[in-house]
Amino acid sequence: MSHIRVARTIRATPREVWAALEDIESHVTWMADAEAIRFESSRRHGVGTEFACDTRVGPIRLTDRMEVTTWRPGHEMAVHHVGIVTGHGRFRIRRRGRRRSRLVWDEQLTFPLWLGGPVGAFVAKPLLHALWSGNLRRFARIVEG
Repeated sequence: MSHIRVARTIRATPREVWAALEDIESHVTWMADAEAIRFESSRRHGVGTEFACDTRVGPIRLTDRMEVTTWRPGHEMAVHHVGIVTGHGRFRIRRRGRRRSRLVWDEQLTFPLWLGGPVGAFVAKPLLHALWSGNLRRFARIVEG
């Protein structure tokens, strides 16, 4: 299992950060590794929302299936990865002053054997950390306008 955490301070209120984050379908506009998102449930937000994300990291392409497990508007969204890569992901928003927020993105992922299992996770960790840090930079630019 690999634990990856990235964070970014954004010049916006938690409410403004949440307004962009809760639009799951728009994540492809700021996540460089997300190519398409398809909802697999009738829900588009909230606990129980299920979706598939076509993901590409370098030459590796896969469909990451997720279910939203926590939905606290303005505070937290968490997912359970139930596809090829399994684990849990979570976004947390914390107020950092009058018009600043801290967005923390945690992922605990287990890679299948054909992706190298624990060794693949170890090798992928710095790459994913850099990729997701870039994702949060893009997200912050969108939110900050």
